[in-house]
Amino acid sequence: MPTTSLSSPPIVLTIAGSDSGGGAGIQADIKTISATGSYACSAITAITSQNTLGVSAILPIPIKHIESQLDAIFCDLNVAAVKIGMLADSQIIHAVADKLRQYHPPFVVLDPVMVATSGDVLLQNEAINHLKQYLFPLATVITPNLPEAAVLTGVPLPKHESELSQLVDALQQLACQAALLKGGHFTQSPHSNDWLITKQQVHCFSADRIQTSNTHGTGCTLSSAITSYLAQGQPLEQAIHSAKHYISQALFYADQLHVGQGHGPVHHFYEANPTPLSSIPSILEKKKR
Repeated sequence: MPTTSLSSPPIVLTIAGSDSGGGAGIQADIKTISATGSYACSAITAITSQNTLGVSAILPIPIKHIESQLDAIFCDLNVAAVKIGMLADSQIIHAVADKLRQYHPPFVVLDPVMVATSGDVLLQNEAINHLKQYLFPLATVITPNLPEAAVLTGVPLPKHESELSQLVDALQQLACQAALLKGGHFTQSPHSNDWLITKQQVHCFSADRIQTSNTHGTGCTLSSAITSYLAQGQPLEQAIHSAKHYISQALFYADQLHVGQGHGPVHHFYEANPTPLSSIPSILEKKKR
């Protein structure tokens, strides 16, 4: 009898909303976690009617069913890391926070999803304070983009990288271990820079800006990749570096996908593409502030 080799990839749980168009949310998370070598499981918090053009409806999942999904996962699966995305309201935020305190997963990556790429509001204002109060203290790292960081801190949205200092200072005061500030909205820059902000220091992760309109789900993809690499044992800075490399290549190959009439998805499974990866220059560097 031939010997069967058993595989035990690290298990990553994504807690987020469903994107019926498949480019963001739970669908993007599962694709990313799988493509980066981990095993994906999920707890769905909301069902959106969504495509590349926008979000037309949101249906929150009943609290008891969110709780039962989480109990089912944690009672059976050895979850190495948790990614949190869309949480539709305060009740869901409280339920998720309670379950995280109950089960104590080693890593929590929180993407404070407030606004979709299309501009649709996904988290109401009254829930933001609950997010900061109950989930931020449980997070290994939060991953806001510039508009989200401005809302979270009350600091005016900076227009240039030279205006970041006030926002960085405010993010350092939040009740989380670290924040990865995503600078993709600085579209005038030839580079796409993200800043890892802790109480002690700031690191900048830089990549060449990829010109593509297929950007749907970039935030979900980056945060899920970070979670996957944390689950695999990489330290936080290395996990971010690896995730930045992954999203850069997923964006590089995105135009090879023709999905929808609006902002299409990134190419999560670009490694299946016949174009050799060596054709992409080494574009990542890390700098200390």
